Amino acid sequence: MLLILLLLGGNAHAQNAAPEKPKVTRILFLLDASGSMMAPWEGQPRWAVAKRMLSKMVDSLNAYPNLELGLRVYGHQFPNADKNCEDSRLEVPFAPRNAKAIKEKLTTLKAQGNTPITYSLEQSANDFPTDKASRNVLLLITDGLESCNRDPCAASIALQRKHVFLKPFVIGIGAERDFGKQLECLGQYYNAAEVKTFRTVMDDVIAQTLSKTTVSVNLTDANGKPVETNVNMTFVNNVTEQPEYNYVHYRDAQGKPDVLDIDALQSYDLVINTVPPVRQANLPIKPGKANVFTFKTPQGTLWLQNPPLTPNPYGTIRAVVRSQAGATVTAGTFGTRQKLLAGNYEVEALTLPRTVRRITIKQGQEYTFTYAAPGTLNITSDLKGYGSLYQLNDDESQTWIYDLPQGGSSKVNLPMQPGAYRLVFRTSNSTASKFTDVRNFTIRSGQTTSVAIFGK
Repeated sequence: MLLILLLLGGNAHAQNAAPEKPKVTRILFLLDASGSMMAPWEGQPRWAVAKRMLSKMVDSLNAYPNLELGLRVYGHQFPNADKNCEDSRLEVPFAPRNAKAIKEKLTTLKAQGNTPITYSLEQSANDFPTDKASRNVLLLITDGLESCNRDPCAASIALQRKHVFLKPFVIGIGAERDFGKQLECLGQYYNAAEVKTFRTVMDDVIAQTLSKTTVSVNLTDANGKPVETNVNMTFVNNVTEQPEYNYVHYRDAQGKPDVLDIDALQSYDLVINTVPPVRQANLPIKPGKANVFTFKTPQGTLWLQNPPLTPNPYGTIRAVVRSQAGATVTAGTFGTRQKLLAGNYEVEALTLPRTVRRITIKQGQEYTFTYAAPGTLNITSDLKGYGSLYQLNDDESQTWIYDLPQGGSSKVNLPMQPGAYRLVFRTSNSTASKFTDVRNFTIRSGQTTSVAIFGK
């Protein structure tokens, strides 16, 4: 009784466990303070506009729960003439409600130096606390390109793959030309050529970062009816190529799919793991919205059925399923069922010889594939030599299907499909090709055919 009470108590505790702690979102502002930021922008220096806008942004974020902000600046410690490629510093570490500290720090900084974007990205890896449950966001505000002959895009991708931060935001400000093509590989790029646009972009980035995004996936038949479900779906981060979410699809009695929480700060390929899989590259998720996507995934069933013969001399037989283009889709064992997308396929049963058939799978229907009950070839001679088996075709041609053990005994018991065949054999002690023995024979279902070879 005590054991039962303990078990029940343990189960009750597990089912009524405390809710999961909300994720902390950390936003690191990576601010360009290179000399070019002192260039005029609509009547005032870019640096002044950037600091003012950033101050307003951190003020508006100060009251958000589960949010921490940090500030890293580059190009502010050394003059541009020094060409310093390590001029980057974490000026304000992460902390909740630290808008005041960031605003105060901004008033003390001077824009004057180089543009070491790559070095700054690499150093930012040490800025984020080692908390795997947090959402790490990086927002780069810059008016120029890397000036230290390094590759910031490679650095960004490497850090994303290590899960240091999610796909970064990059705001190019006050640019006389659109240098976005060189920066968009870093992350999600915005061109803020005007002060007004800069303000709008900043607001949009924060909305994306903090708003809730959901995705629902409709799986339908060929006519668009929501009848398909119970299929694994994988959301693959298309930057890191790693799976971010795995769900087994569910729909209710009304045919509605469930609503999934998705982090919109990453970009995804959706893989619907039907056979063959359906893949949607770069799923167009709108941040802060209830996204609904529909995919036609009509499925039928392939039933690999063994012939009614007991015992089956083949034992376990496998089959290979290929697409119309010839690519292997799946393989299965006879005696099992496999769901397939509706369409045309080629199925090859690994009998001797192979049994190949073109089939059509239809929505909601089952296709039964079987092979003829085999017979058995019994070569009674025990001669060492070299030989092969050929299938005899209707046009009197022959097709190779099997080699006897090379140089070994010719004595075999071999399950084969019904049909007409030819055995070609030469003993290993024969002194010429002319001593090759050729025998035709027929295999019938459920019967044994004996063939004798005579050495010369």
